[in-house]
Amino acid sequence: MSHEKLSEQLNVALRAPLAGKVPGDRIDQLTRLSGGAVNETWRLSWGDTPLILRRRPFSADSVDNLEGNILGLSLKDEAAVIQLASAAQVPVPEIYAVFDAAHPVGEAFLMDFIPGESIPQRWLTDATFEAAREHLAFQCGEALARIHAIDCTQLPNTVAPTTLEKRFGAAQKRLHAFGDGSPVMQLGLNWLIDHAPREAACVLLHGDFRTGNLLIDDKGLAGVLDWELAHQGPAEEDLGYLCAYVWRFGRLDKPVGGFGHYEDLIAGYESIAGWAPELTTVRYWEIFAALSWGLVCQTMGALWHSGNGDVERAAIARRRSEAELDMLLLIEAWEDS
Repeated sequence: MSHEKLSEQLNVALRAPLAGKVPGDRIDQLTRLSGGAVNETWRLSWGDTPLILRRRPFSADSVDNLEGNILGLSLKDEAAVIQLASAAQVPVPEIYAVFDAAHPVGEAFLMDFIPGESIPQRWLTDATFEAAREHLAFQCGEALARIHAIDCTQLPNTVAPTTLEKRFGAAQKRLHAFGDGSPVMQLGLNWLIDHAPREAACVLLHGDFRTGNLLIDDKGLAGVLDWELAHQGPAEEDLGYLCAYVWRFGRLDKPVGGFGHYEDLIAGYESIAGWAPELTTVRYWEIFAALSWGLVCQTMGALWHSGNGDVERAAIARRRSEAELDMLLLIEAWEDS
């Protein structure tokens, strides 16, 4: 959809849901933001109020509907999860309007704008955020504990519990679907199967809680973004995902997202949850995250080849080799510890 057409559709669609909540009568300054390999993110103003639109530019049917598909939740279900997170005191934006795929705007939701910095290359190094970085790992642990405490009976049916056996099966199915072109990815999956921890109770997981999806201000964690991969699983999965190499942005000495340390993350989690996740299990899920990222890269390539994707997806597809190297290094570190 063109910029002009989207503006026209939004002017019609937003009047009713924003009436009495946000002053104004039409949109202004509609701008596509960078990032977002699956969904588009747009910034706009309604009157003098800045807002954010999340929009899916293609159908989930564009790729095979495998279990755990990285396209994730519908935006309607993602908005429902964000609203539950808000009630649990997780820093998330207010949702104003939700549209399904049949709406002229397309599948989308409109939310509040939270001030802060999301670009890791800025807040990981800028002196402005030095004090914020000192407390951020602890704050992330607190936020994850609050997410994991959300009552799963309130979740959309699409956010269902699963087992490691099913996750392994889904990963194997994807590797076959992509032509079994990566011996390293297969080795990593085999290692994960052989070293799987005992099954734990399923909680709500953000699923993509990492550097790049965190909004940072001078006090630390200001917002948790991009909930499309929310699902149910063991609590340590979210913590290990945050610590994956790919989300450290080159700062490998700071295992928690390139900004913090394991002990602070776990202490923050324990302060809310009342129990401390095992570091060994967290590190297992780091390796699982490397495999998952490799599968994401392959899926982005499939989207690009199908004609449903811009050059950003093609660029992500090329990064599978990084995931392969990460798995090898993490497995070596595990076996040497």
